[in-house]
Amino acid sequence: MTKRRIHLLALGGTIATQPGEHGMKHGLDGDDLVRMVPGLDAVADVQARTVARTGSSNLTLDAVYALAAHIEAMVQQGACDGVVVTQGTDTLEETAFLLDLLLDVDIPVVMTAAMRNPALASADGPGNVLAAVRVAATPWATARRVGVLVAMLDHAHAALEVAKTQTSRLDAFHSPSAGPVATLAETRVVPLMQPVRDWKAVVSAIVGASPASRFAGAAPVALLWLGLGEHGALLDALLDGPRHLGYGGVVVGAMGGGHVPEPMVARLTMLAAQLPVVVASRTGGGPLLRHTYEGSGSEIALRAAGLIYAGRLPPLKARLLLDLLLRAGADRAAIAAAFDSTG
Repeated sequence: MTKRRIHLLALGGTIATQPGEHGMKHGLDGDDLVRMVPGLDAVADVQARTVARTGSSNLTLDAVYALAAHIEAMVQQGACDGVVVTQGTDTLEETAFLLDLLLDVDIPVVMTAAMRNPALASADGPGNVLAAVRVAATPWATARRVGVLVAMLDHAHAALEVAKTQTSRLDAFHSPSAGPVATLAETRVVPLMQPVRDWKAVVSAIVGASPASRFAGAAPVALLWLGLGEHGALLDALLDGPRHLGYGGVVVGAMGGGHVPEPMVARLTMLAAQLPVVVASRTGGGPLLRHTYEGSGSEIALRAAGLIYAGRLPPLKARLLLDLLLRAGADRAAIAAAFDSTG
């Protein structure tokens, strides 16, 4: 049986570090990562390319757009049967979701990383690369069109669902609302569920085909995280600053099912009349409320005031979707429809 051709794209991160003078530093390339995995050649024909050697906190949105365009080009050329992307864990959930927004390809794209560096006795990088290649090589991932996946600690997670929930534990990645879509046992990839992807069709209809190669950088999206007693004075800078300080939209990490402190309501209402303002829940899981609570800081009042609710997207991922929609020139109605499609 012919082995599937998997292309590994290495971006850096803990998985690609090596000892330096005072701590771990970036240095390993894609070929190094392939050599670290015993028996990988029995699973697939893996070819590696080093895209970057950096921590994932240094990645930019435009860099991910370029990565998506590169993956699309490889698919159009028939260069591979699946793609594995390695990077740092700090922004893994964001990169995975952004790639899922941008890509519409008929091959699996699986991301992975490492929580423990190669100098530690319990380094998880090789095992995670092996798992990612197994998932990318399985017919299930191709036939079901499951979107971009994240393979960590012998589980595969949907990009929309996955989140990093710990700073340094091996079991840092979970899908709080849905659980993993597949697990790995022995040499098998065992599917557990089929991701719900109705939202993807809605977003694609708004932004069109191949958005990664068509949209240049746009005005950035501000992310404001709310806490107990926040009065919202920072919003004055966005309201009064030249061109809203350069921001094209705002995502608010709100409380519970989509609530904000009452002292913020007037400023948010004024801002929503000028920019798209999206409300997402800081809880990290579950759909936002629509018509349960009244009061000026409630979801009923804020929706009526023109704020857009993010469905079940957490703030980090709501920011990425809003950025894409702004790059595509979507109007307020289209932006609201895209977010509403997620739940």
